[in-house]
Amino acid sequence: MFSYICINKNTDMLKFICLGSGSSGNSYFLFSENYGILIDAGIGIRTLKKHFNTCGLSLKQIKAVLITHDHADHVKAVGSLANEYGIPVYATELVHGGIKRNYCVHPKLKEENIRFLQKGQTLELDHFVITPFDVPHDSADNVGYSVQYGDVNFCLITDAGHVTEQFGGYIAQANYLVLEANHDEDMLMMGPYPAYLKGRISGDYGHLSNKVAAQLLAEHVTDRLRHVWLCHISEENNHPELARKTVDTCLRSAGIVSGRDFELEVLKRRIPSEIYELEKK
Repeated sequence: MFSYICINKNTDMLKFICLGSGSSGNSYFLFSENYGILIDAGIGIRTLKKHFNTCGLSLKQIKAVLITHDHADHVKAVGSLANEYGIPVYATELVHGGIKRNYCVHPKLKEENIRFLQKGQTLELDHFVITPFDVPHDSADNVGYSVQYGDVNFCLITDAGHVTEQFGGYIAQANYLVLEANHDEDMLMMGPYPAYLKGRISGDYGHLSNKVAAQLLAEHVTDRLRHVWLCHISEENNHPELARKTVDTCLRSAGIVSGRDFELEVLKRRIPSEIYELEKK
């Protein structure tokens, strides 16, 4: 039986929990005492309810849902969640179009729950200031999110086929960062996937490898950064410890030491993380 660690200290600060990360379902929850934002709803609604309940949380705490892109592992439960609880769902117009076409999303979103956002334009929800930015992926559209809450900045970048110039700027602002490290390049190329799928994953609109994620971090981390979580780890073409070691080794070659300069962790695919309290460094 799994045991989940849930920390509950100061209720007025920003907190974070990952409910799942990977092709089996992605969902991240940022919340304060009075307002909660779910980023992606790719976990089945029953599982999402179970995870929230186990960690002493309630789906009623979710006041808004932000969607990165329209692939099933990021939107599977968005219709059920939003329609049942009357939650607005924010995404670009192209992503909302992709959600409507996605056969895995059932029921479809009610029109009154649909909200549109645009890349580069900030959105203010309660005390959260959210900036979506472009992330290249083979979906209808895809964004990362930079979230400012008081003096704390949280950034999420996932399902990125290649690094853009914008990434560095958002990482440099971040106190807390969720970053994709999807695959090990050698494991992918030597593995059982067909050639077309290997090409898709490693291509410019696929996923970031451990090595590319490590180089991105090494080039753009600042002393603002407190914690990095590696996400969307492939079950077939990666291993959590391999991802962590690859990133750690690259950082050390640049004089950056995880555990000293900032914490480095790998998010699990199907098991919720602990609840983290996010404070400014």
